[in-house]
Amino acid sequence: MKTPSPLHVLLLSAGVACSTSEPPPANDASSVTSDASADAGEPDASDVLDASAPDASEPISGAEIFLRDCVSCHTIGRGDQRGPDLNGVTDLRSRQWLVHWLQDPALAATRSPVGRELVATWGVIMPNPSLTGAEIEAVIDYMALQSAAGPLVPSEPVSLSAERFEAMRQRFFGSCSGCHGTLRRGATGPNLEPARTVELGTDALMSVIRNGRPWGMPSFGLVGPLRETELAEMAAFLQQPVPAGPPFTLEAATARWTLMVPVAERPTEPQHTLDWENFFGVVLRDVRKVAIFDGASGTELARVDVGFAVHILRTSSTGRYFYAIGRDGWLTLIDLWAPTPTPVARVQGCFDARSVEGSKAPGYEDQFIIEGCYDPSQYMIFDGLTLEPLAVRSTLGSAVDTGEELNEVRVASIIGLRSAPAWALSLKESGHVLIVSYETSEFPETRRIDAERFLHDGGLDSTGRYFMVAANSRNRMVVIDLETQSLVTTFETGALPHPGRGANWEDPSFGPVNATVHLGEPKLAIYGTDPVGRPENAWRVLREVTLPSSGSLFLKTHPNSPWVVMDMTFSTDPALARQVCAYSKAGGVLDRCFAVSDRGSAVHPEFNRGGTELWVSVWDVDGEIVVYDAVTLVELRRFTGLESPTGKFNVYNTAHDIY
Repeated sequence: MKTPSPLHVLLLSAGVACSTSEPPPANDASSVTSDASADAGEPDASDVLDASAPDASEPISGAEIFLRDCVSCHTIGRGDQRGPDLNGVTDLRSRQWLVHWLQDPALAATRSPVGRELVATWGVIMPNPSLTGAEIEAVIDYMALQSAAGPLVPSEPVSLSAERFEAMRQRFFGSCSGCHGTLRRGATGPNLEPARTVELGTDALMSVIRNGRPWGMPSFGLVGPLRETELAEMAAFLQQPVPAGPPFTLEAATARWTLMVPVAERPTEPQHTLDWENFFGVVLRDVRKVAIFDGASGTELARVDVGFAVHILRTSSTGRYFYAIGRDGWLTLIDLWAPTPTPVARVQGCFDARSVEGSKAPGYEDQFIIEGCYDPSQYMIFDGLTLEPLAVRSTLGSAVDTGEELNEVRVASIIGLRSAPAWALSLKESGHVLIVSYETSEFPETRRIDAERFLHDGGLDSTGRYFMVAANSRNRMVVIDLETQSLVTTFETGALPHPGRGANWEDPSFGPVNATVHLGEPKLAIYGTDPVGRPENAWRVLREVTLPSSGSLFLKTHPNSPWVVMDMTFSTDPALARQVCAYSKAGGVLDRCFAVSDRGSAVHPEFNRGGTELWVSVWDVDGEIVVYDAVTLVELRRFTGLESPTGKFNVYNTAHDIY
């Protein structure tokens, strides 16, 4: 633990509580209001948990517990954060009420009128801190002492050498920039510029990074990669000015372009008898590789070196090639017709990227590839068979709502149109959907559609006409008509929708539907997608299904499976993060949730070509792919020995937008 401030030392010496237990994720809102009816409707005394004396060999004080777990959401005497300021809470609430609340916040919120008011005010039930009785008493004593002593003063940030600053810059790039932005201005996650981080202070930053938050912030300290000293270093890094990055030019990309196998030397037909359209590409995130599996036999065919932390795989329109896009901007072209799946070209198009797509319009199959960048704010276009860089364009512009000129506009996702030789790019910070044509060699931007700020991921409806993309920090889905290239509507679904590509199926009551899960709340939201046949249902939420936890990233289905399957990868409860849930299309209910593994996190369900098997990744250093029967959900087999497997992409389903 970091060195406490002098005030912390005073309070550490005042409270003595002992424990051998490690509390799980960070506390959230809420435990105080100014309402005078403080103790009305308290839980029964019989609900008080055991307060047995802990092992005195490992003392821990209420101050240490508060600084470790509570300051991610609460302050004392410094104003509200994600939860209320706890200054004077021991005067406003009886000790019994506070004990009940800290023992089981969900139960207290149900039984206490004040608890129900708090949940209504703050919009979330505080996760259970899992403290012993002695620890609860110590925390209450600490809050009383600190309230009397004055505002809680944050610890000073540790000093960073140039080497450690660079290490934290790289760590932020690898783990944080996707949600918080390269310039730390926020999007899916909140703003982390110094004006905000200095206000939060070292203790709060460390607590959030260590424990995560129940609306999608992973735990990087408890189950993640950061040691305690690195938590302090990251907190210090976040309180310093944002380092600016250099430009990335077409010439820079050309210098990094390698053509390993010229087109003339590639086979003109598959050089094996396998069903290559049922191959799976499996991202091995932390070792910079993609494993290619034969979906029929389960045999691993190849491991291909790719970029850092590959975000997605896409297929060419014919399905012959996999495009692997690394977080470091490296794009790898993998030929599935070779005797063994083989990289044939590689190029770097920017410093940070998430999205890639090929040309899909009739007559342009496999001719061009576009890479969408996070850093710099741009996209780059390549020859689809060689990856020769052809053009680069900036995405900077003004915000759709305020007109503010922005210095960061990232490409969040890309859809290849089949109705026109063009791509649709969702621009995160500005809130535009950009239409880029590949009909001529100038690659003009033909339309910039005003949509909603902070666009993220999305996919097509079952007809392929409508692009449904999440504006996740606005809690909305955006619908774009790709035929007319115009905005249809936006509608609210819940806190931080994160659909991945989404899921399409025929609901027995509502007709064609799609759905999204959410990072910020435990919800599956189902909405209609047929404005012609079912206009009364189109583009509105028709059914909401409660999940065991927030923190979901992906959901998938297949026409031949009765299920829509979703993960809860970023749940702050490790046990729930290991589960997936199955929604019954016919019954319209959540049928079951089950653990995929006893370690890591379950992530990214994917079906095989025929929809007879469901594949789920166990994201762990000692990772696995678990395969289930797509109808019975009975486990069929496991592929072990995979380091950090995450996304899986079936060739046929990806090429034909089956999800």
